[in-house]
Formats: sequence, C-alpha cells, structure tokens
Amino acid sequence: MTKINRILIANRGEIACRIIRTCKKLAIETIAVYSEADKELPFVKMATKAVNLGTSEAKESYLNIEKIIKICQAEQVDAVHPGYGFLSENADFADALAKAGIIFIGPSSAAIRAMGSKSEAKVIAEKVGVPTIKGYMGSDQSEDFLLAKAKEIGFPILIKATHGGGGKGMRRVDEGGEFAPALASCQREAQGAFGNAAVMLEKYIIDPRHIELQIFGDQQGTILTLSERDCSLQRRHQKVLEEAPAIGLSDETRAGLHRDAMAIAKAVNYVGAGTVEFLVDAPGSYYFLEMNTRLQVEHPVTEMVLGLDLVEWQIRTAEGKPLPLKQEQLHPQGHAIEVRIYAEDPAQGFLPSTGKIITLSLPPSDEVRFDNGYAVGNQVSIFYDPMLAKLIVYGDNRKVAMQTLVQALIDLKIKGVKTNREFLIELLQNPDICDLLPNIAYLDQKMTELLAVAEPDIIVKELLAKELIKSRPIRGSSPWDIPDDWRHMNHGHRQVRFECEGQIVEMMTTLEELPHKAMTVDNEPGSVSLSYNGKIYRATTYNADHYLDESDTPDQKLNAPMPGRVISVVTQAGNKVSAGTPLLILEAMKMEHTIRAPFDGIVETVFYNTGDFVNEGAELARVIAA
Repeated sequence: MTKINRILIANRGEIACRIIRTCKKLAIETIAVYSEADKELPFVKMATKAVNLGTSEAKESYLNIEKIIKICQAEQVDAVHPGYGFLSENADFADALAKAGIIFIGPSSAAIRAMGSKSEAKVIAEKVGVPTIKGYMGSDQSEDFLLAKAKEIGFPILIKATHGGGGKGMRRVDEGGEFAPALASCQREAQGAFGNAAVMLEKYIIDPRHIELQIFGDQQGTILTLSERDCSLQRRHQKVLEEAPAIGLSDETRAGLHRDAMAIAKAVNYVGAGTVEFLVDAPGSYYFLEMNTRLQVEHPVTEMVLGLDLVEWQIRTAEGKPLPLKQEQLHPQGHAIEVRIYAEDPAQGFLPSTGKIITLSLPPSDEVRFDNGYAVGNQVSIFYDPMLAKLIVYGDNRKVAMQTLVQALIDLKIKGVKTNREFLIELLQNPDICDLLPNIAYLDQKMTELLAVAEPDIIVKELLAKELIKSRPIRGSSPWDIPDDWRHMNHGHRQVRFECEGQIVEMMTTLEELPHKAMTVDNEPGSVSLSYNGKIYRATTYNADHYLDESDTPDQKLNAPMPGRVISVVTQAGNKVSAGTPLLILEAMKMEHTIRAPFDGIVETVFYNTGDFVNEGAELARVIAA
C-alpha cells in the first residue's frame, strides 16, 4: 500500500472544492491547477497551492495532458484526482501518469478503455448476460452507411458519441430526413468535447426511466453496489434532478440491476468509483446503457442516504486499502435529491448566461448541502460548463425531501447571472414530478407547458404586472407585527398590504402545511419575483438582444444571444435562405446554439469567421427580404 500525501486536482469549480474538503479532512495537501478564466474562483484559494495552466480554452488548459504531467512532477505529487469531465475518463492520461510514477485516482486504463467506449462496453455487457439495446457499434462512420444502419434498426434512433458522457454528442432522430444534420452536429460536438468524433446508433426506447447503480471496487477484487439513483428527469439527455434511492421498482427489478451492475464491474476488474447506467421500461425490463468510469456529478445523493464520503473511499482504494464496509452493511436510509444550479436562462431556451456574481447566499441547514464552485465577485465565463453549484437535500422520505428542496431553492439567492432556480421551483411543485415518476422524455415533451408562467391569483398578478423594481410591506403590516390568527408552524392567514410605486395592493397570505409556505419578495433590476405559498411568480422587463425590436423592419441584423465562439459558418453573402435556415453556429459553455434566418431572404453580410469569439449582442449576419 502507498500513502498519498499530496494530490493534484485536475479539474475546476465545485468538484475541485469538494475534493479539497475531503483532502483537508484527511490531512492531504492539494495542488490546484487553474486557467486564466478561473484564477479568482474559490478552489484556487482553498488548495494548499495553485498553479496557473495559462490560457482559458479547455484544450490548452484542463485537457492539456503534457502540461499537467509537468506540473505533477514539479510539485512532486503522489496522485491525481481527475474529478468528472475533462480527463477523468481519458485512458491516455491514466497511462501517462503511471509512466511518471503517479497514482491515478480512478480505475485502470484498461477498464477506462473498455467502458469508455460505449460499443465495447455493450459487447462486454452482452458477454456477461446483461440485456442491451439493439444498435450499431462498428468502425464504418460514413454518413451513407450509418443512415442505412439507422433504417435497418428502425426509427426513432439515438446517435451517440462512443466516447461521450453527460448528454454530450447525443441526438434523437425520428426519420431519415433528420439524420444527416443530426449526425454532423453530434460528431462535431463529440470531437470538441471528447477529442473523438466516432458515434454509435441505438434503438430509442420509448418512455423509459434512467436508473443507475453506484458501484465501488478495491484492489483486493471486492465489488460493492452502494445504491441506485433515479436520474430520469432530463432535458435533452442532461440530468435535471437526481435522487436516491430509486423508488417504484419491483424487488425483482432492483435485485437484477444490482446483480448485473456488479457483473459488468467484475468483468473489467474495476477499482474505484463507477456508475453503471440502465434504461428501465414500464413493465420493469431493463437494458444496459453505459458505464461511467469516474465519480458522478450526482454522487452526493448516494453519500447522504448511506452516510459515506465517496471521495475518501476513492483515495483509500487508490492507496491499495480494502473497502471499509461489506455489502450487507450498506442500507440506504431516508431519501436524498439533487438539482444542478446552472447559469442559464430558461425563458430564452436555456441559453447560457455569463456575468459577475453579485449575490450568492443560502441559509445553513442540517438537511441541505450546497456544493458550490463560485463566490460573490466571480465571473462566469463562456469557456466551461454552465453549472454553478449543486443543491442536495435529505428527508425521511421523498415527499419531505421534495418540500425541503423547494424551500432551499426559495432561500437560495443568486444575482448577477440568470439561473434555472425559478424554473426548478416551479418544476418541483408540478404534481407529475412530486407524485409520479416521470420518464426521461417527460421534460422534452412538456417543456413548452412548463416554461409558461403560471397564472397567479388576480391580486398577485396585479402586484407583478407593474414591472416593479421596488416592492415593500407597509410598516406595521408585517404578519409578525399584528397579534391575530397568524401562527408559526400552524394554520392561519393574514391580509398583507403592499405599497408598489405609490399604489396599495392587498393580498391574503396563508400558512397551510409547512412554515415555508409564506411570502417573500425578491427584486433585481428589470424583474421581480414573489414567493407565495411555496410558489414562485415573476415578472420581467428583459428583452433578449437577438429578438427583433417592434420598430425593426424586415431587413434586419441578427445578434449573438450569448457570448461565445463561432464554430461553424454555414452560409455566405449572396445566398438565398428560407426562414429557419442555419446561418452560423455558436458555442458557449459546451453548448451549441444555431443562428437561423428569421424569414425568407438573401444573406447580405456575414461578419464573423469560424473560430472567432463574439460578445453578447454582436451583429453576426444581416439578412434582407428577397
């Protein structure tokens, strides 16, 4: 066994902070590496020492194996923790570390290669008798051949990056005419995110749930399955809500999932933390999806129901120590739920949002864990994933955990960038989410309905319709100031009067089931949000730059809806275009956004080339009516 005393963290943001906290508990020194864009983030200050990687683009910083190895050697580290994303599933990185005599806190490079390729992983699963989905996983990557295979499998199908993860490099295709552009987009995204454009095809299973098993292995050959997680609530294959344990599974299905997850891990002599993912259909049949050979973003929900520190387990098994518990000692208690807080604007198609964080606060609670990667004053840049933090809650059961999560989201204050906080609050109060078990297609099917602002009571609507930036209770009208039937932790009601731009507005507040069902007002320039009985109502004066102003004529410019990099120019001046024709493709925070012609016309000018960086609001192209 080798004692690890000094770890380099080859990652950034909240996962780097999370790893540092465990290392401090274990008295292990930490070396942070950071890009120019991240130099002020908390993880840089939390580490024992921090080393600048240079330029902000990931391929020149967090994905630069040679540069990171040199820093490891210069700092004489014992091991590297890769977190998730970036180099966490890169077998060449694991090999380079081994060659340099440095421990990779993760599985062997052989296991990474075997499971990092979705096609090879599927072959391994089939060999050990685990059910898989019909598809194509071959080496012929030509468009015509892949289209023929898609027709053979039968639409709908999924195009998936073979070396992908996190929903990147994945497209659903419902008919042959959609195949070519979806394939090109998938390959381009896969190349940019994983350095490999290879794809595989899979039959799309209608309306399944996404259930995954946290597994753990040690160097002595022991494999444990820790708990299941339900990650079915997804938007475009990106997980929105994750919870443990998974409910609504039969004993037979649950036992089969644990058995088969362990069989797959044993087939590759797995060491460390990993996740085996399955699709489970309504009757309870399941199919192997993929294995992620790293710590998952959603690992905290497993930690909370089992009372474990999985990063500590990773470090201990990397040192050669056996797993500290046996399978029969692992019994999940209660229920945990996680949501990801993203810098994005749900009202504008979840476009990434950049800017400086000016407010960030959340009251402490024993039931709430906030894994955060940013602080007040930090800049959210265009270069990386838009996730700011993870909010994780615990309750005795799912209903209590849901209620706790809604309250925590209401209490969470983030200003300076747009976030998905209010969208999550409204989503978590939807009966389909609270009372049922949505499948992975739910959000994509219901998104238009979910994004529609709920119709509030007429008095609340009157309060919000003013596009207020100031709203306050009249002195003496607080429910706490008046001795009446209002009761803390009990039923009651109170008429509350608000002064809004000189106008008096009255509304009834009630306290029915939980103390959090009260009223708070949250204001920021251009918008107002009101939490009333646990429900968020909002009004905003925001107008996106890329929308046409009412005074605009049909011959108008097209503006960048977000800062980013032009990754493709698909038209040129003089081209005739129809409404909806792609003109340019922008990339920001690992997301693509296609700029399309707003009407039939002729492209007059394209102002940028592939590779150019643009600011939000920059004029990208001009189309004139034909």
